[in-house]
Amino acid sequence: MPPQPGGVLARAPPWSRPSGPRRIPPHNGETFVPGRHINDHQKRLFMRYRQTDGVALAAARAGFSTAAGYRLEQERHLPSSPKPPRGRRRPDPLATIFDAEVVPLLEAAPGLRAVAIFEEMCRRHPDLAPGVRRTLERRIRTWRALHGPEQEVIFRQTHEPGAMGLSDFTDMNELGIIVAGAPLNHRLYHFRLVWSGFEHAHVILGGESYVALAEGLQNALWLLGGAPREHRSDSLSAAFRNLTAENVADLTRRYDALCAHYGMTPSRNNRGVAHENGAIESPHGHLKRAVRDALLLRGSTVFVDLEAYRRFIAEIVGRQNRHHAERIDAERAALQKLPDQRTADYEETVVTVTSSGGFTLRKVFYTVPSRLIGQRLRARLYDNRLELFLAATPLMTLPRGRPQPDGRHGHVVDYRHVIHSLRRKPMALLNLVYRHQLFPRDAYRRTFEHLLEQTPPRDACRIMVELLAIAHERACEAELASVLAADIKAGRQPDLKAIRQRFAPDPASLPALTIPTMPLASYDILLQGAAA
Repeated sequence: MPPQPGGVLARAPPWSRPSGPRRIPPHNGETFVPGRHINDHQKRLFMRYRQTDGVALAAARAGFSTAAGYRLEQERHLPSSPKPPRGRRRPDPLATIFDAEVVPLLEAAPGLRAVAIFEEMCRRHPDLAPGVRRTLERRIRTWRALHGPEQEVIFRQTHEPGAMGLSDFTDMNELGIIVAGAPLNHRLYHFRLVWSGFEHAHVILGGESYVALAEGLQNALWLLGGAPREHRSDSLSAAFRNLTAENVADLTRRYDALCAHYGMTPSRNNRGVAHENGAIESPHGHLKRAVRDALLLRGSTVFVDLEAYRRFIAEIVGRQNRHHAERIDAERAALQKLPDQRTADYEETVVTVTSSGGFTLRKVFYTVPSRLIGQRLRARLYDNRLELFLAATPLMTLPRGRPQPDGRHGHVVDYRHVIHSLRRKPMALLNLVYRHQLFPRDAYRRTFEHLLEQTPPRDACRIMVELLAIAHERACEAELASVLAADIKAGRQPDLKAIRQRFAPDPASLPALTIPTMPLASYDILLQGAAA
């Protein structure tokens, strides 16, 4: 600003002066930062400056706000000293009910949930505010910590190479696997070595059973190339369910014999105590998440057949084992040597073929050729198949069936076993117990339903049985199914005469072939030509 006459600087006009309170820089080098905690040094500076300055100036010189200065002036202790507990600012809503009503409930039923106690208190005291739920839960948690029952302690264990392997089953139905067009109801048998983390998984079609355990365990051991010194399972409680005492004892003997065959000591964790099998319970979740991720990357849960799905699972488990390859190789050296051969991984029983053309085993009816009616057959039950023997002669292998979810009997039916008798009694098809299982493909079932809607039951049964007979005699099951599917799509009934001409022509309509008989002397010409 230029000097005014007389050499005196003129004062700036009021509108050019900065507005707001005058900032006084702190003398101790402290910078005022909102939200920053005040330390003991600032409090001492403030009290010293306060002896000569006002609150605002002393607070500014100490580096905090005026409001903080008024507050600190009332306090008689340093900021770092413990503060006295804050007293309750409102009445305790649980003062009259916690000791009188809640504590007796906790003592009578220690496992009662806090939310259940809250609902009971609301029922007893309708005027209780909903906002006290968190307060009640906190009080219950504190009471249990001070007066509650003792809890179980988990003792962490150390493991040595080759010492222990574990087996367990895990349900996989939640993944929605589709095999051959139908949902696959299955589990995974899961084996794991504790020290190295080697894993093996085997698809199980039924429930937990000795057969599933024996097959999966032996597959794992032979893939690994050795056996651990101890094998632990979860007591096989599901396999023992609904068995008589004699059968339970027999199952226990077979399990002990299986472990003895491989030199393993069998052990079981306490029933219902999952953490005793913790070295495999947690990997269950990791494996299922890996399978779920692989299915998402694959973009489909549909598989052509069971073997394709088993290869898919084996590939996932193989990738996980490669992460532990060094430890697995190190543990192999500590494993026991395998025996010369596997032991039985099946259950054996004797069945009698009845006049119904089959036998019932484990609530499942199986058909066999009618010539076996009255015979006693030896059946070997595997997890996914059934092998039949007449004395020591192998007869056939059937897919293993399962009872229906509602407890009714299941059926494993091959129409080739009964078609010759059904052809003589076609009306038996109408109310046949296993009628739906008799049809080899869905096109046959839909054709029969279409025939029942369009023709009398007698004609429908006769036509359907004849179609099954043609499929069997001419080995054209798939081709005939395509023709029937086309007829259903076109809304017409199957033309039995045209189908016979296509797949089973009349021998009289075939061209007659005459093969002349050559005289033996004509062969001399060939011999003479060879000699020349």
